[in-house]
Amino acid sequence: MEAAPHILVIDDDHEIRDLLARFLERGGLRVTVARDGREARRLWAQGHYHLVVLDLMLPGEGGLELARWLREQANVPIVMLTAMGDETDRIIGLEMGADDYLAKPFNPRELLARIRAVLRRSGEGEAEGAPARRTFQFNGWRLETARRRLLDPEGAEVALTGGEYDLLLALLERPHRVLTRDMLLDLLRGRQAGPFDRAIDVAISRLRRKLDDDGRNAQVIKTVRGGGYVLTCDVERR
Repeated sequence: MEAAPHILVIDDDHEIRDLLARFLERGGLRVTVARDGREARRLWAQGHYHLVVLDLMLPGEGGLELARWLREQANVPIVMLTAMGDETDRIIGLEMGADDYLAKPFNPRELLARIRAVLRRSGEGEAEGAPARRTFQFNGWRLETARRRLLDPEGAEVALTGGEYDLLLALLERPHRVLTRDMLLDLLRGRQAGPFDRAIDVAISRLRRKLDDDGRNAQVIKTVRGGGYVLTCDVERR
């Protein structure tokens, strides 16, 4: 039997830690909890984790600093917990490569759904009957879905977060088609964008940098004023 995905929950509120541990374990996940950055670093060294749930409002070492450290250790998916309306920290976290976020207070069922979605995007526990593996070639680049990796025109691998991979795949599956922010958010997370939600803009900016696609003179992913984004190059599927 395949082992359950191992989740590291980092939150200074013991009631939230206990609630999430019980709820996520009932949802079929293995959970380890940490109350601050120091404990999280110690537990990180002792185990292998498939995803991190990280509260940004931690005592001592802040959540953003800890997220930066986690990104240096591994390409582990991160779901951030933020204070309601704390848009600045949320945007910074997304720019650092967090895969999703949820504002407090939140419904544990929604967090579990977000975790499962991110795990699917990162390749953990894919369901039977998933689409056949494909390779996309575009503008000299190559995305291999079987190994979930992006290769540059020289053949070197470029690391992608789970969210970046999923966004690029959504664009490659719909070349020359304008996709609004709402459409992209719905494709990636199954929810609609809020009026101040810049998650897609941040992800597009990160993806452009990795594709060497200058935002002001983008040739691969272009911005459509008042519309959204469009992948402008031809895509070959194999």
